[in-house]
Amino acid sequence: MTANAGRTADALIVRAEEAESVPLPHGGGFRLLADAGATGGALGANRLVLKGGADGARPHYHALSSEMFYVLDGAVDFFLDGGMATVGRGGLVVVPPGMPHAFGAAHGGDADLIAVLTPGIERFGYFRALGRIQHGQDSFDSLLPEQDRYDVHFLDAADWQSARAGRTRTG
Repeated sequence: MTANAGRTADALIVRAEEAESVPLPHGGGFRLLADAGATGGALGANRLVLKGGADGARPHYHALSSEMFYVLDGAVDFFLDGGMATVGRGGLVVVPPGMPHAFGAAHGGDADLIAVLTPGIERFGYFRALGRIQHGQDSFDSLLPEQDRYDVHFLDAADWQSARAGRTRTG
């Protein structure tokens, strides 16, 4: 047995065609790459494509995990602890536990990003629920009892919505 043989059995490989797709009604969607159970709790990862101006997540925080975003293409508006930042292709954002945040594709173009939550929380069910909510098959209120389970604690969206509306008006 070679030195790499033992580690190969523990490696997680997810080929593009194997990743579960959760489409969103605006034409974008999630690609579920790795859930916590598949990584021994180390992390959870997904890819998200958003059409121009589409929200990715309303304001929330994670009590237990940090979340990392890497922008593969386009630009993403991030609402971070009450402030706004736009991050373009090749940019990285790391949100520590407890920090309120939200994000969405900047107006004027689509966005493609990778999100990694560490330590991992089993969250594929959360993304599936978001897909159902976006398609009108379930209500947002159905997620409220699941906030601890998914470590997604929702906050008031008024400041985020106001900041996004201001970016639309100013370009």
